[in-house]
Amino acid sequence: MAEPLAENIIRKIDDVAGLYYRLVLVVAPSGGGKTTALLDVAKATGFRYINVNLELSRRLLDLTERQRCLQVPRLLKDILGENGDQVVLLDNLEILFDVSLKQDPLRCIQGLSRNRTVVVAWNGSIQDGYLTYASPDHQEHRRYLARDLLVVRPGSKD
Repeated sequence: MAEPLAENIIRKIDDVAGLYYRLVLVVAPSGGGKTTALLDVAKATGFRYINVNLELSRRLLDLTERQRCLQVPRLLKDILGENGDQVVLLDNLEILFDVSLKQDPLRCIQGLSRNRTVVVAWNGSIQDGYLTYASPDHQEHRRYLARDLLVVRPGSKD
């Protein structure tokens, strides 16, 4: 039987300590239990839980479209760096996929995970060795080679 998702996430946090990118991706489709698991991890460990859509959109409100594109990486770094946390839990990343922001969401979060452990709820799937977000016909669709990514999925023994 697979262990509860929150326990699996906590175990994987220790596994990424020595990696170049200290990134744990919790991959499941919408409604797959990612948010509940991250909230359980936050409660059990005291790690900070961040709703990226909410925090980033607040900071983008007063910027022009061009400024938004340029400022997203810095604003994300500021959001994560506010408390000097060594581990942060990120949820609701949909804003990073907005085509008007012209960002590469995976590269953004990988950059954040160089100096701290970042656990991210990824609304998508792993298929044929690729990490995906959105359906191929959707304008926000992304597809990344899943090699070298530490992934946790609900119901798996990863």
